[in-house]
Amino acid sequence: MIPKELLRALRRIEITTRRLATEQLSGNYISGFKGQGLAFSEVRKYQPGDDVRTIDWNVSARMDETFVKVFIEEREMTVMLVVDVSRSKHFGTRGSQKSRVAAEVAALCAFSAIKNNDRVGLILSTDRVEKLVPPKKGQKHVLRVVREILASQPESHGTNLEVALQTLYKVTRRRSVAFLISDFFTSGYERALSLASARHDIVPVLISDPRDEELPDVGLANFQDLESGEDVLVDTSDPRVRAHYARAMGALRAQHVALFNKFGLDHCVVHTHEPYVAPLRELFARRAKRAHR
Repeated sequence: MIPKELLRALRRIEITTRRLATEQLSGNYISGFKGQGLAFSEVRKYQPGDDVRTIDWNVSARMDETFVKVFIEEREMTVMLVVDVSRSKHFGTRGSQKSRVAAEVAALCAFSAIKNNDRVGLILSTDRVEKLVPPKKGQKHVLRVVREILASQPESHGTNLEVALQTLYKVTRRRSVAFLISDFFTSGYERALSLASARHDIVPVLISDPRDEELPDVGLANFQDLESGEDVLVDTSDPRVRAHYARAMGALRAQHVALFNKFGLDHCVVHTHEPYVAPLRELFARRAKRAHR
């Protein structure tokens, strides 16, 4: 039996994200994420300027006239949600926890996909694959995907995006759009990202909390690494400590962005204390604009 709290959370997310997908993202999603290939539509008589490679020689021989094959864009896609559910996601100082924001972002992408009759699949990962849901169509399936994210109780605490990307590469043979949703507190996934992005359209979505970027001045404070459990005592009243933290976190963010740019990946940053629709809408619109150039 599904706990009542989970059902209420699932219902709230369903109502909110389905409405947002319809009202604010639908057009940009369709424009920004085109079908992954061409499907045969019909044959017609050859016209000057047609590509000779599209001539259907069998039909032309039977009809004693030149005919060409006509192809249309195959709109149907596979959308994979690759969601990091490591312990660092249970962090949030303003607004919502990263885990909740990640679930809502994933739900919004999923509802946008099924409005376009696309298949949706899920990979939940820590430093191992916690759950794999094969892609299918339909609202019932999407609700199952969102429920799996909300109800996730990972057996491991760490983060290893290399494992998630290797799994995506191995289990999803057909080219897909893959939303990689994480706070990216990890490294060593460059080669896996390179291989996965050669086959799939990877879209990193970086979930960030204000305290990921700067420390508050609260004097001596005890900080715990949510993934390792290690405790560290920090004097946050020292401006040098706060400045060093800001530089280190800024450098880490820049490192990830440089990696995304290296592989030509569209990405966006979603903050826990700000509405998540705006950066996603801007991402979709940016892709749509580029597709129509």
